[in-house]
Amino acid sequence: MNVILTLCLLLGALMPFSSAYAATGEASAQSASPMLVELTKTKLSKMPAVLEKLEAEGGDAYLPLFRTWLAGNLYYVKSDRTLVEKVGSGKQVTYQVMFSGESRPDITKKQVKKVKVNNKLRSLLRSVIARIQLTSENPKVREGAVRELLAKLDKNLIGILETLYVEEESRDVKAMMGTALSLFAASDKSNSQSVRLSAIEDLSESLENDVRNGLTKLTNDSNEAIAAAAEKALVSINQRVERYALVDQLFFGLSLGSVLLLASIGLAITFGVMGVINMAHGEMIMLGAYTTYVVQLMMPNHIDYSIWVAIPAAFLVSGLMGVLIERLVICRLHGRPLETLLATFGISLILQQLVRTIFSPLNRQVSTPSWMSGSLEINPVLSLTLNRLYILAFALLVFMALVLLLKKSSLGLNVRAVSQNRNMAKAMGVKTEWVDAMTFGLGSGIAGIAGVALSQLTNVGPNLGQSYIIDSFMVVVFGGVGNLMGTLVAAFTLGIANKFLEPTTGAVLAAILVLVFIILFIQKRPKGLFPQKGRAAE
Repeated sequence: MNVILTLCLLLGALMPFSSAYAATGEASAQSASPMLVELTKTKLSKMPAVLEKLEAEGGDAYLPLFRTWLAGNLYYVKSDRTLVEKVGSGKQVTYQVMFSGESRPDITKKQVKKVKVNNKLRSLLRSVIARIQLTSENPKVREGAVRELLAKLDKNLIGILETLYVEEESRDVKAMMGTALSLFAASDKSNSQSVRLSAIEDLSESLENDVRNGLTKLTNDSNEAIAAAAEKALVSINQRVERYALVDQLFFGLSLGSVLLLASIGLAITFGVMGVINMAHGEMIMLGAYTTYVVQLMMPNHIDYSIWVAIPAAFLVSGLMGVLIERLVICRLHGRPLETLLATFGISLILQQLVRTIFSPLNRQVSTPSWMSGSLEINPVLSLTLNRLYILAFALLVFMALVLLLKKSSLGLNVRAVSQNRNMAKAMGVKTEWVDAMTFGLGSGIAGIAGVALSQLTNVGPNLGQSYIIDSFMVVVFGGVGNLMGTLVAAFTLGIANKFLEPTTGAVLAAILVLVFIILFIQKRPKGLFPQKGRAAE
């Protein structure tokens, strides 16, 4: 029984190695295919027949070979007929073995010979690549293949598309194929005028860049009716593109607003409740960003999950630092706002230098989790980056959580009591010192969470917080001191205004114009958009 058990365990242990050996053997057999060897011996005139056999033999497994051949980078070693890909140009040329990608630094230019390709063969190669990709099981691959073909359509490819169009089941792929067929029909002067005009009308609904390029060429067509129709279609398309450009600017404005909201919401609490001008608030953001960096160092193999650890960790690190600052410094300076400004400015310099000493002055890069990478493509001219989309949702979630905390919890009740009338709250038994410490810690902790979000958008460095401290104060003053709803509206208003001004004025002038606007606004409404009412306003 023990012998049988031992044999079973031994076989189980050897199975991965046997699978790997089988895969290696398969790759070797593929690279040693007679047809691949034949490719290095055949004359250019007989290459189409070899290409047809290769397509039948390898299918999508030979796609890298066909693409390299089409690009004119396919070579073979003269001594053993090994196919290699040329990488680089000039003196930086190297060669890699096809399929395996193994680098061959020992091979020189004199030891290799190019697998020749001419225009006829290039056309056939495009057709082969198109056939392979267009028959993929994945609709996204098929759609992408058609999109790639828009700029290089010919009669061979159109024949393939016409055949596959009838059988295609995916709605998106079929629409893309229809666009390709219309683009070719509009450009083909052998077609009747009515056919070309109908194709141009169909193209007026497309936002593909290659379609716009094709229509631009048609505006110079010798047929005046075709040129006029192409011009009209281009005007319609460009109007839609401009509308989507505004949506894109709005999205980036909301994204900037979400960052400003996270950065300033903690400042609004401490400034509103305690009247403290906290110049070290930016460094709380910086500490949160560095906490994210450290968490990723501790979880190198779990980057996708590290951010869920970094959020509470950043809140605790920045929050505890805030409580420490309040207990050691701020509590001794109540009622002296200018002195708190100077004290917290000194603290910010100390924290910056501390970070430089520990992590060096160089910027650190934080990796973005895979689920936050990439973008959500709405159409060919509008895509929303996922990291900004997640940060926008996260900022709103933090805001709602903070509002619930201040309205539904005992801490929130005490915070509101102290902010409205500190002396009366103290007389009623509220421990104002404890409320101050918790409020300052809460505001600093939220700033730490803002640092986590910022680490996904920019590099982490000792001066990270300084880039947002002035903007945070602007948001708080513009929205109304101590008013969370005012902070929300002000953050998104300033973010959107900034992004809509930048294309015409530039980033620096846009920031200056926003600052001038706030100064003028405060002259008219010194208490901001949403001023506090009742005793809290006194």
